[in-house]
Amino acid sequence: MLTKRIIPCLDVKDGRVVKGKSFINLRDAGDPVALAKTYYEEGADELVFLDITATPEGRDTMVGVVERISQEVFMPLTVGGGLRKIDDMRRMLLAGADKISINTAAVLNPGLIREGADRFGSQCIVVAIDARRVKGDSQLRWQVYTHSGQKPSDLDAIEWAKEAVALGAGELLLTSMDADGHRAGYDNELNRAISEAVGVPVIASGGAGIPEDLYQALVSGRADAVLAASIFHYEEYSIDNIKSYLERRGIPIRR
Repeated sequence: MLTKRIIPCLDVKDGRVVKGKSFINLRDAGDPVALAKTYYEEGADELVFLDITATPEGRDTMVGVVERISQEVFMPLTVGGGLRKIDDMRRMLLAGADKISINTAAVLNPGLIREGADRFGSQCIVVAIDARRVKGDSQLRWQVYTHSGQKPSDLDAIEWAKEAVALGAGELLLTSMDADGHRAGYDNELNRAISEAVGVPVIASGGAGIPEDLYQALVSGRADAVLAASIFHYEEYSIDNIKSYLERRGIPIRR
């Protein structure tokens, strides 16, 4: 059985790690390089760095911060935010990223997924999907949002996930906007629906509050990896705490 991955996430704004609820009410969580180093030393399997205001502000991702992180940690690093073209991807890979995460740019230009996969390999291309439940609909479904959750699109999350994989995405980073930051558990109906619809790894994001939440995302949500922020940033749980808990529950974990 393949091991499950535990992935801390650094949402960065103005050079600082921040965390909010449902993508708003952000509060400071620390220095990205220092946090990255801590998580590496604690045994995180991977790290995700997202420059969450690069796209809304129409600017490039902070290359300098990515370079500093890559010099301090030696685990897979996924970088996203403000990446709009192949040259942006190449610049991040040269700065030390192992994978590129694209969200808004992929929705606006789906061909970018295929072009990135052709140039760098599908294993480098992570398509991030920010999804919110559609209220008042007779059928359970989720709508895709762009620009760091600020703009709704006309895309259905499940159909977009399938299209992204068909175009060459090697992995999906799936965030429930409804659950994000509320620490009441992941949206495992969303996680399960996407995981069952595609043949690539799905990273569940949004909602971790206690170790049980990560366990349920892996079991009920059928995710291949779990991403968390608040529970790590504010030192309520360490990576080792989470891995030990999951091991006791029978989840295969990399040590």
